[in-house]
Amino acid sequence: MNVISDQRVRRGRKFGQVLDGARKVFMRDGFERASVDDIAREAGVSKATIYAYFPDKQLLFLEVARCECHRQTEEAEAMVTGEVPVRTALTIAAERIVAFQLSDFGQRMFRIVVGEGERFPGLGRQFHDFGPGLIHARLVHHLGSYVAQGALRIDDLDLAADQFAQLCKASIHEKLIFGMTETITPELAHRSVHGAVDMFLARYGVKG
Repeated sequence: MNVISDQRVRRGRKFGQVLDGARKVFMRDGFERASVDDIAREAGVSKATIYAYFPDKQLLFLEVARCECHRQTEEAEAMVTGEVPVRTALTIAAERIVAFQLSDFGQRMFRIVVGEGERFPGLGRQFHDFGPGLIHARLVHHLGSYVAQGALRIDDLDLAADQFAQLCKASIHEKLIFGMTETITPELAHRSVHGAVDMFLARYGVKG
């Protein structure tokens, strides 16, 4: 269940406009400095419209994150419909995880949550639940499907999904957050993706 949408957020004709405007302002100004006035101006709506949809700014921020992660998850799942070999499916998933890490959105959201989490307790947990947590849940589901097919042998799906996501960050995440490099080359991204898939299958793959 989508806790945000079901309990506290209302949708309307200009809902997409509000999200697009909020995304731009959060990316530009961060969470604390982003004002409802600026978001309304960027979205081309009134403040009353924003408050009609979102009772507070934190819910708006979390919905922006949720929608982006949901979009990327849907795109990845659309590529693994049917009987796709497990290596192919894992490669697609790894490419999406790495692409999210390298995106302006992914990097900016990470910095916002880490930098402002102390001033806004619970922001990090909620961001995880509505963002990366969604991706984790889909990984668990698809890994379970391949276990049922006999292509993988995994006792702890939750742990395996976490391990896979962490493997995809190898040689990339720390370089970005510590400012060791401004860009990750396609070669390095390719190395991380295929290294993650190879190691994961070496641990959990079933040899035919």
